Amino acid sequence: MLRTLLLGLGRAGAGLHLPVLARARATHPELFAGRPVVGVDPGPRPLPGGPPGTGGDPLVIADSLQRARRCLDPDVTVVHLCTPPDVRAALLEEAAQLGYRRFVVEKPLAADRAALRRVREAVDRHGLRVEVVSPWLHSALTDRIAALLATAGQVRSVSVTQDKARFRRSLTGGTHRHAFEVEVPHALGVLLRLLGDGEVCAASWSDLRLGERVVPHMGGARLALRHRGGARGLVDCDLTSPVRRRRITVDTADGVRLIGHYPVAQDDDVARLDMWREGRRTRELLEDDALRRCLVAAYRRFAGDDPPGAAGCLGVHARTVELLEDARHLAAGGTIPRLPRPGGPAAPGPLEARRAG
Repeated sequence: MLRTLLLGLGRAGAGLHLPVLARARATHPELFAGRPVVGVDPGPRPLPGGPPGTGGDPLVIADSLQRARRCLDPDVTVVHLCTPPDVRAALLEEAAQLGYRRFVVEKPLAADRAALRRVREAVDRHGLRVEVVSPWLHSALTDRIAALLATAGQVRSVSVTQDKARFRRSLTGGTHRHAFEVEVPHALGVLLRLLGDGEVCAASWSDLRLGERVVPHMGGARLALRHRGGARGLVDCDLTSPVRRRRITVDTADGVRLIGHYPVAQDDDVARLDMWREGRRTRELLEDDALRRCLVAAYRRFAGDDPPGAAGCLGVHARTVELLEDARHLAAGGTIPRLPRPGGPAAPGPLEARRAG
């Protein structure tokens, strides 16, 4: 059974991973050791949801990685790297030098291609096993859409809408540098899974404004992709919306339309899928605690020394980093740098593989 070290105790670490770990440990005691989670925060801040050890998974705070190492055996510990993407490579290297080899890393995997190269170098040098947090890739809704499309006609387009109000966190100095880093990585992973690799052909962002206060590039983001085989991908994210929405729309050449709604709140984990075919609509409701599914899958692979599945493959997440950087360049009015991909192109999604066959 595996212990847990949370590195980073902000919104992702203490606000999301900690309560989800509590649910995962309750349903899969065979994977998780019945010992407290150990947390280290490189930049101390108040913990959301109350003090450590209350209202959720027991948490013991260590003041440094070295102190945490004294009570956690790296051979049976999974490190959750929940820090901002621009410092992730350095902390991954520091933890690896202390003997840790299993990592769950928050999305995006790195801030840009340069940071991605440092992450890959650390992975190769220390023989690390890394799973990237990708709840949408482990989502029951995504699985259902992929299964339906496996027998459908050619996909013409997939569009994802990600709307929510994010004023306070952005105005108080959040860790994200631009809107492409907030919700868009979830959508890009799904597009790569369903449509295979693609290229960014258009991108834009907007500023977040409240009165006289302005946060550059944090109001929203939009990008369009051209995928192999001609399919179009679109991601539209509004971080000033009064309505929370996580919607995916798929259109095929033979007139089938799928509209899925991912859960938008932590306290309600049901997704909805509507399908229109030949003028008739059918509806499905799916239990979809996607982040718990993601973490359980990662721990199961770590416990059994299994290779990562498609959702945990670093190639998909590395390609997401590259596409996010390309989108940022285009949104800033520049051009996309044509750099060699150190790991080669991302593996084609299942639909691309089906077309190729």
